[in-house]
Amino acid sequence: MITGASSGIGAAAAHCFAEEGASVVLMARREDRLRALAGEIEETGGQVAVVTGDVTNQADVDRAVDVAVAEFGTLDAAFNNAGQGTLGAPLHETEQAVFDRIMDVNVRGVWNCLRAQIRTMLTQGTGGAIVNTSSTAGLFATGAVAPYVAAKHAVLGLTKTAAAEYGDHGIRVNALVVGATRTDMVTSVLQEVDGLREADLVARPSSAGWPTPSRSLAPLPGSVATRRPSSREEWCPWTGLVGGLRASAVGGSAVAVSSGSGRACTGPRP
Repeated sequence: MITGASSGIGAAAAHCFAEEGASVVLMARREDRLRALAGEIEETGGQVAVVTGDVTNQADVDRAVDVAVAEFGTLDAAFNNAGQGTLGAPLHETEQAVFDRIMDVNVRGVWNCLRAQIRTMLTQGTGGAIVNTSSTAGLFATGAVAPYVAAKHAVLGLTKTAAAEYGDHGIRVNALVVGATRTDMVTSVLQEVDGLREADLVARPSSAGWPTPSRSLAPLPGSVATRRPSSREEWCPWTGLVGGLRASAVGGSAVAVSSGSGRACTGPRP
């Protein structure tokens, strides 16, 4: 089960899970994009079901879990990826509606998913793996995004608590900490700041096959060690790893796949 599956990291992760042989349930609000993604997966022989819904609505989340069990027999893994961010204003100028929406999607959404998924996994009695998407904003703070920072810290708190409570039932709960990644959400947020073009946000392939530094990170000096955003394709394999059997000893962890984002990696640049 993958939430926020209609674009970005969620869509890339859906392909990764399907390539590993998993049957996937795609959940998001944009049905047209979900259907298109499902078609791509089916063309490669994958099994997929689509649920149009909003993670802030418990009934929608419950329905997605029910579809997973009805269509494929069990719910073995989940990637709670749906989220929303914005570059707003200093804390004292941030409108209540902005705070409420960011907390609703990023925190209540994960809460709703964990409740439904864990209940089903407990009933099945065979354990499972859950991965929640957090952010480097869940590890340290920056200005103008107080609601987002608070929300992503909360995701890590929920992750660690769930891991502690249900580890002895064979249910592993972890978080992936994402840094600067080229997604629709990051693109729109950066464009809010200084009108960066789409082309500026592309990690262009170099002659060695690796993306080269992009001007998109120029407004963030010292914040990303590699000086470039990671791509969805670089990020999503970690979702499959942490959510799969190969990471069976990993629980309650915040795994950073962030291109070296974070204050621990910052310093003078040559």
